[in-house]
Amino acid sequence: MRAYIIRRLLLIVPTLFILSILVFLSVRFIPGDVIDTIVAKTEFFGAVDREALVRMLGLDVPVYVQYGRWIGVLPTPDWVIGESHFNGLLQGTLGNSLLAGWTVEEKILGRLPVTIELGILSIVIGLVIALPVGIYSAIRQDTAADYAGRSIAVIGLATPNFWLALMVMIYPAIWWGWAPPVELISFTEDPLGNLGVFIIPSLILGTASSAATMRMMRTMMLEVLRQDYIRTAWSKGLKERVVVMRHAIKNALIPVVSLIGLQLPILIGGAVIIENIFNLPGLGRLMVTALVDRDYPVVSGINLFFATAVVGINLMIDMIYPYLDPRVRYT
Repeated sequence: MRAYIIRRLLLIVPTLFILSILVFLSVRFIPGDVIDTIVAKTEFFGAVDREALVRMLGLDVPVYVQYGRWIGVLPTPDWVIGESHFNGLLQGTLGNSLLAGWTVEEKILGRLPVTIELGILSIVIGLVIALPVGIYSAIRQDTAADYAGRSIAVIGLATPNFWLALMVMIYPAIWWGWAPPVELISFTEDPLGNLGVFIIPSLILGTASSAATMRMMRTMMLEVLRQDYIRTAWSKGLKERVVVMRHAIKNALIPVVSLIGLQLPILIGGAVIIENIFNLPGLGRLMVTALVDRDYPVVSGINLFFATAVVGINLMIDMIYPYLDPRVRYT
């Protein structure tokens, strides 16, 4: 187990290196650049020397040189404004915003609690919905309850969460004069008020992810319930609750845990949209603002942070397998 973890940790290094290249280049494929944004915001105050601005921001060199400065393997000239814009990863910093000047890592840490709370609540809600429905559908196969659960799963898979979020924002306001709260309330100030802000976006985001988990849970439960050791448990006269809870669920959860890890990027992408619809000041909303402004260090920093989080969480999920199934051994 220890050797496996060490190998996985060593593999994270080249993985993150490749990801850093991808996130650095991807934002530069977007039409327009940060210079256009700065000129549009400052042209009211007078003419702007674009060439001088490009040089001061360090954008007058090839992309590979900018990348070298960003990760810290190439020196940054003194005339570049805020040299930490392109000189940070190896020094433990993600750079500064090209427009506002604040450091990216400080902004991420400030917005992170909102995104974490939304993500945790979404996962919890999704599992609370998916696991019981999936288990019950399996043990009551081909009954009305099974068909209802499968129908709910198909509807959940077919319904885009951004469309559902917009419907929740628009139609209750038109029909009943009510809209979900869109002003963040701190958990320390008012826990119930904070939950009221997050419960609807988390329910929408969690419902979308629960559909696939529900189908997977049902499929794996049906497979496990057909195993010989389950038949042996039935033949011993054990109650249904004991057979299902003690013998079946644990083995059926292994692929479900894998699916949860695969859904993390989808949840992150959904959080970007949901945070903007419900006005939640998290990383998703910061990402959209940075994309509009073409703020390269902010977009690259947030993308790299998300990618690192997904890699780390999937490693943690792999480490859970031996505890769910003693037959799993890592060498």
